[in-house]
Amino acid sequence: MVSDRALSGKIWRMNKGPRPTPVAVLLLAALILVGPLLLTSRAGTLPELASPPPAAIVVGGDRAYPPYEFIDKDGKPAGYNVDLTRAIAEVMGMKVTFRFGNWSDMRNGLLNGEIDILQGLSFSEQRARSIDFSPPHTIVHHAIFARKESKPVRTMAELRDKKVIVFQDGIMHERLKQLGFSKDLILTPTPAEAMRLLASGKGDYAVVAMLPGMYLIRELRLSNVVPVAKAVVSQQYCYGVAKGNDELLSRFNEGLAILVKTGQYKEIYNRWLGVNDPPRVTIALAIKYGAIILLPLLVVLAVVMLWSKTLHKRVTERTTELAEQVAERNKALEELRRHQDKLIQTDKMASLGTLVSGVAHEINNPNGLLLLDIPVLKRVHDDAEEILEGYYREHGDFMLGGVPYSEMRDEIPRILYEMQDGAQRIKRIVNDLKDFARRDDAGEKELIDVEAAVQTALRLVEPTIRSSTGRFETVYQGALPMILGNAQRIEQVIVNLVLNACQALPDRERGVSLVTSFDRERNMVLVRVRDEGVGVAEEHLPYLMDPFFTTKRETGGTGLGLSVSAGIVKEHGGTLLFESSPGCGTTVTLALPVPSGDH
Repeated sequence: MVSDRALSGKIWRMNKGPRPTPVAVLLLAALILVGPLLLTSRAGTLPELASPPPAAIVVGGDRAYPPYEFIDKDGKPAGYNVDLTRAIAEVMGMKVTFRFGNWSDMRNGLLNGEIDILQGLSFSEQRARSIDFSPPHTIVHHAIFARKESKPVRTMAELRDKKVIVFQDGIMHERLKQLGFSKDLILTPTPAEAMRLLASGKGDYAVVAMLPGMYLIRELRLSNVVPVAKAVVSQQYCYGVAKGNDELLSRFNEGLAILVKTGQYKEIYNRWLGVNDPPRVTIALAIKYGAIILLPLLVVLAVVMLWSKTLHKRVTERTTELAEQVAERNKALEELRRHQDKLIQTDKMASLGTLVSGVAHEINNPNGLLLLDIPVLKRVHDDAEEILEGYYREHGDFMLGGVPYSEMRDEIPRILYEMQDGAQRIKRIVNDLKDFARRDDAGEKELIDVEAAVQTALRLVEPTIRSSTGRFETVYQGALPMILGNAQRIEQVIVNLVLNACQALPDRERGVSLVTSFDRERNMVLVRVRDEGVGVAEEHLPYLMDPFFTTKRETGGTGLGLSVSAGIVKEHGGTLLFESSPGCGTTVTLALPVPSGDH
């Protein structure tokens, strides 16, 4: 708050506001000289002149501009402006009545004659064309408010291209329009509505007078709103009358001067605004004593901080350089190790390619004989079974291959089945080796239904599924687009994925699910196989599709299944994606492209 002497000076010496007229000065002097005579007249010394009672002066105000002027909880006008106006009316012997409403309505009411005077109006050159202003009775500081997470700003210029909330026809509305912000303004009828909108997430910033803004934050409990730039604009806050109403304005000017002289103005100011007033005197004293006592210390501190900052910067730069050098060296070593591993693997694969053809041929020849002879033996057993049973019924038990026939009668079919199953397994392993060696050969391709291929593959591995889990679920989207590929090779991929999922289960209580879908954005058919098994360690995930890499070596895994599957998927233009966490299961997503125009 400014001092009485300073404010009194400001009242009669506005830099840009209207200067007091000679009439007002003469009226004030006359009041001081004839005041005792008027008091004597009231005591009966002078005869009282009969005159009609004066009409009440209609004073307009904003219904929601605390703490300057507002309607309190009892529905009555309150605030700094109201108390100031009542005090002026009392010392000047005037009768006033207050009319509060939206600020726009009050402005229009003054101009069309419905309101005699506005008690709180910020001065501007534009407004001075249609309104006469009193000297300022206070200074209103305007601030920029924002939500706590918003980027701070320091000046009005930084609000450009932002959504700014401001209450309509206020001085900040006019100022922002002059700065070219019209298209980005969000207008509200009151400052309270502006602060509520900002708190609710509307707009980017709000420009509101500092004291009303802080008052509303406290009263409305807007905990997410803070001032980010204080006192960006300071405005002279005056009384205002319609142009030419000099008599009424002079009376208010005179009353305001009397309040300043008597000390009533200071009491009113401190009651409403003094608690929140910027501590100008304290800052001035701090600057004064700081210049004398703290300035040398601050200079030394600044030098030390500058030196420390420079040293810290050098240390940081050198540390960063060393870290980059170490990182580059580690990266080079890792790259070298990977190249060495690739060279070793390439050499192994070259040797394997040379051996596969001969090995496959040598194994397939005797295995082919087994696959041909075992069905013959089975048919022989089936034909001889009736004879053996008849002999058993007539003569009792007898020895067959050194074992009683009563035991062999059930064992012979099992032995023949296991022999045939083992021979077929040998054939599958050899075929996997041959497929791996010639993985570029995708076979003939045609339009196929992926869901049909999935169903065929599931029928092939149904016994394994039943023995591995009691919870196998399938979800088919249906009506999937056709893909271009080889159905048998896609079935082989599905078989490998489902077998791997079943083998990963620690018990039958864990489940496996298979889901088909269509990714329209990528134009790909998806088959997702998820198990609730033991999962795969993170360090093993990059190597799952490498040939001969397996986490099931102890149980007979060859490490060829996923490698062959990856080759088949690649030949079809698709992808295999593995996601896994130890103990949480594994999800494999097979994605196959749909030919253009087929969806």
